[in-house]
Amino acid sequence: MFGRRRRPLMRAAAVGGAGYAIGKRRARAEQEDAYANEPEPQGLGDDGFAELEKLAKLKDRGVLTQEEFDDQKAKILEST
Repeated sequence: MFGRRRRPLMRAAAVGGAGYAIGKRRARAEQEDAYANEPEPQGLGDDGFAELEKLAKLKDRGVLTQEEFDDQKAKILEST
């Protein structure tokens, strides 16, 4: 009596689980494709970092005011 009813339930569980796993794989593949097609973000290069460090040292020494430092920093960041 229990054997007949149990087999369809196990089959449904197996089919449902397989469908779920396939869907997860497809979703992961689509997500990886989306990330692969995105352009690499352009960051601040070594020259930009060096320039910012130089400006920070000048500001710390009192050669530049905070406003001058902010202006120059904005120009460097805009150029990247």
